[in-house]
Amino acid sequence: MDINFEYYKIFYYVAKYRNITKAATALGSSQPNVTRIMKLLEAQLNCRLFIREARGITLTEEGQRLYSHVEIAYNHLLNAQEEISRQDAQQGGTVEIGATETAIHLFLLEKLRGFKEEYPAIAIKIHNQTTPDIIRHLISGKLDFAVITMPYEVPKGIVCEKALDFKEILVGGLQYEKLSMEALELKDIKKYSWVGMSSASATYHLYKDFFIAHKIDFEPDMQVETSGLMLPLIESNLGLGFVPEKLALALLEEKRLVQIHLKCDVPKRSIQIALDKGRGKSFAADTFYKYLKKIVQID
Repeated sequence: MDINFEYYKIFYYVAKYRNITKAATALGSSQPNVTRIMKLLEAQLNCRLFIREARGITLTEEGQRLYSHVEIAYNHLLNAQEEISRQDAQQGGTVEIGATETAIHLFLLEKLRGFKEEYPAIAIKIHNQTTPDIIRHLISGKLDFAVITMPYEVPKGIVCEKALDFKEILVGGLQYEKLSMEALELKDIKKYSWVGMSSASATYHLYKDFFIAHKIDFEPDMQVETSGLMLPLIESNLGLGFVPEKLALALLEEKRLVQIHLKCDVPKRSIQIALDKGRGKSFAADTFYKYLKKIVQID
């Protein structure tokens, strides 16, 4: 099937903006021309890609499937174009990184500062999501590599390299101060409210399995999408929760949180760098990856 690749570029903007007029403006074209090209593309693919509605357009199932591929390809082309246009600096380009919030705060944030000082011409785009979502986007090609929170069972083809180990502790607001007086059995604190990650996260399933291993039915009373929301909710006495010790230390020292000690061991955790070994890296991505590897080896 011989389709003009310019059609896919126009399709990308129409699907992105969900509006013919906005797409035409972004392309420096006219609405009738964009409409004409989209009709040609639909005719050549022999399927309907859009449904016109009062508020704009909606992608059909075929249109959504096509967009999922075109978006990846178009972003790769833009990144390549940007990288080539900045070759005079010999250190240009863009890195697309997926990172959990825990990985950002415990590992990546500090490393980014040093990297940007050494390679100011390299642009970095960080996509903050849960580990399962990050792995899906890594496999699809939307990301150059990822920095994720483990344990998590990654698919074949994804290689993980440990960056650091970290410890999580059980904490609560000052309302739960009496629980901090002595080490408790896990079953002793089941009756209290819990704050946890959403069921879409690897952390949720880690602690679900942890409680099941202790013959306890666990379900957070309050679920959050990002780990950064947990500490404020816990501090507000909305429940107990497991959080990275390093992130809780300041609040513990300021006596805004209390640590609740358990008689059992809490699951071990780590931050790891994940790569799709079947796909090559751009100059910028390779530079950042090697920088992180060097830092990890020094640490």
